[in-house]
Amino acid sequence: MNIILFGPPGAGKGTQAKHIVKKYNYFQLSTGDLLRDEITKKTELSEKISKLIDQGEFVTDEIVEDLIIKIINNENYKNRIIFDGYPRNISQVKKLEKILENANQKIDKILYLDVSKDNILKRISGRILCQKCNEILNEFTNKEDLINHKCGTEYFKKRADDNDKTIVKRYDTYMEVTKPVLDYYKSNPNFIKIDGTLKIDEISGKIEEILNV
Repeated sequence: MNIILFGPPGAGKGTQAKHIVKKYNYFQLSTGDLLRDEITKKTELSEKISKLIDQGEFVTDEIVEDLIIKIINNENYKNRIIFDGYPRNISQVKKLEKILENANQKIDKILYLDVSKDNILKRISGRILCQKCNEILNEFTNKEDLINHKCGTEYFKKRADDNDKTIVKRYDTYMEVTKPVLDYYKSNPNFIKIDGTLKIDEISGKIEEILNV
């Protein structure tokens, strides 16, 4: 079963992707990770990628597709891929469908973690990091834990990018870019919207129910 996992910044997509990878022995296909991994191989392709990045240019869709094809055609990952952050536009959707078709595979589930902008703001802007133990807490949802934190309160710090303006921009950009892709997949019977405001273990449980069917 191949899966696409969508969700705006702060929806917990990364956490759920890691849960799926661990529980079901999946391969998490992140284009960023693929590019970083390829660069370390010191191949002709890695030099091309490095050159584009050094020049401040975007890596072409063709290069990304070549890397994705390698993963999809790898028998170790066949029908065990979770697509994280891809596809990002309709062109990539069509190309992914073709690549999978050529490999005699398909997308079996499209999961969307649905979280409103207001909830994202509350979730991210309330994040507090303990610089001593690296635990992340939330001033809105973990009030008691903050008071009773084992390290005390002197190590608490907010992340510089966790401010309302940055969060709204990231959310709006994501929704603007992803909307055509979501609209396309919503007509697919395998598209499933999940309430992303639930607790992490509750979301994990719902995903497990979906994947175990």
